[in-house]
Amino acid sequence: QVQLVESEGGLVQAGGSLRLSCAASGSIFSINAMGWYRQAPGKRRELVAAITTGGSTNYADSVKGRFTISSDNAKNTVYLQMNSLKPEDTAVYLCYAEVVVSATARIVGDYWGQGTQVTVSS
Repeated sequence: QVQLVESEGGLVQAGGSLRLSCAASGSIFSINAMGWYRQAPGKRRELVAAITTGGSTNYADSVKGRFTISSDNAKNTVYLQMNSLKPEDTAVYLCYAEVVVSATARIVGDYWGQGTQVTVSS
């Protein structure tokens, strides 16, 4: 049992900033990576940013230079700092984690948060 709890999103004016957090808890041996996806109405889910426990990061081209992902491995928590928000950033943002739930059995699972709505007004 692994749960991901995301912070509240919200309504932000274009050009504004918002910080999201996501904390993983439960049957966790270790976490390989955490990150954020988003899904807007009528669009496919896309990766926004991801970070490994080693600190490697990956960003969607559309958010490079505006969003920053970071993590606190000791707290199993990932953050997404979103700056210079645009209306096209409006979406449900979903946290994910690749979790090693059993090192002995080599069981790795992908887990998702419930999603939080971020709306950017013009």
